[in-house]
Amino acid sequence: MERLTSPPRLMIVSDLDDTMVEHRNDNENHSLLRFNSLWEDAYRHDSLLVFSTGRAKKMYKKLRKERPLLTPDVIVTSVGTEISYGESMVPDENWVEIMNNKWNRGIVEEETSKFPELTLQAETEQMPHKLSFHVDKSKVQEVTKELYERLEKRGLEIKIIFSGGIALDVIPKGGGKGQALAYLLNKLKTEGKLPLNTLVCGDSGNDTELFTIPDVYGVLVSNAQEELLEWYAENGKHNSNIIHASERCASGIIEAIGQFKLGPNLSPRDVSDFLECKADNVNPGHEVVEFFLFYERWRRGEVENCEAYTESLKASCDPAGVFVHPSGAEKLLRDTIDELGKYHGDKKDKKFRVWTDQVLATETTPGTWIVKLAKWEQTGNERKCCTTTVKFTSKENEGFVWENVQQTWSEESEVKDDSNWII
Repeated sequence: MERLTSPPRLMIVSDLDDTMVEHRNDNENHSLLRFNSLWEDAYRHDSLLVFSTGRAKKMYKKLRKERPLLTPDVIVTSVGTEISYGESMVPDENWVEIMNNKWNRGIVEEETSKFPELTLQAETEQMPHKLSFHVDKSKVQEVTKELYERLEKRGLEIKIIFSGGIALDVIPKGGGKGQALAYLLNKLKTEGKLPLNTLVCGDSGNDTELFTIPDVYGVLVSNAQEELLEWYAENGKHNSNIIHASERCASGIIEAIGQFKLGPNLSPRDVSDFLECKADNVNPGHEVVEFFLFYERWRRGEVENCEAYTESLKASCDPAGVFVHPSGAEKLLRDTIDELGKYHGDKKDKKFRVWTDQVLATETTPGTWIVKLAKWEQTGNERKCCTTTVKFTSKENEGFVWENVQQTWSEESEVKDDSNWII
């Protein structure tokens, strides 16, 4: 969060499974990729992205390898009992101390073992401040009441969260997604960076607390589960700041951005003609997002193989501009664009996707910009990532000119080879 020197224009706080990430009807992650392009194009430079998930860190990292997730500014894991910052996921030690208050995992293990109705979930779901179980829905009320009483008698203050129609989590009373969000908002306020607007997004019972935080907007995605819909019917239906979207998952989040008028909500992936998409945009990150989306569609054969496109791209490159390939080889940017012609449609029907992450632009001197990002390519299950640096120059009313592009293999890249890596 240190990269922002002023209050974020927007902070999005989103659950992952079946909210940001579609697990049922979107094998090519189209909804998620629509959100990704919108965020990197219009919001990354002045806003904050927070993922708030029931997953433990290990399972969150597993999901990142399976789906094209962006890198959040903050990751809240294990149902709001862990808070970490940045790409390296630095833990918030003060939050750990708060979680330790009137909590004893050993006592919770001892008491929950006395309930035959509770079945422990996988070891990957058990964390220092969270014990997770499966339970029959019909037994939840009875088990919850007795468990609260037992643990209170033993001097603990706990919270029990039921979600997904089967999952029951026991955590410290001070934990939970809502409490974690309240903590983050207070932290940002203390730093003079309270977001101008905050949008919370969820689909299940463990997201309910997010919608109870004052002064936030909220969206239940259209595929929200029964327990969250019941809460909405009783508590949120008449709150104009909370909506039940008509769209599923990440598309529902985009819908909410538009409905609440929180900022741009047209994803670059929803624009069909790049030659018509030359908006007055003072952020050169837009140029990068647009180009790599064009590159994906070119190789998928979804745009026409016509000279107008390549000539438009070449016209935006300095004649002496250079591209440095991850292998270290160099060639003129315009020659690289010419070479694209050979690869039109070569990835058709091969589940080929390209996305950009952490697109950040810095004006180093008046009219000169450096844009840094992670550029990902995926073909089937094979993923490659390059750390990419682009140098632009700009003049008033003349747009941005590509001066230099340099790429190196990222540590996150699962495959580091040069085959079919064009730019």
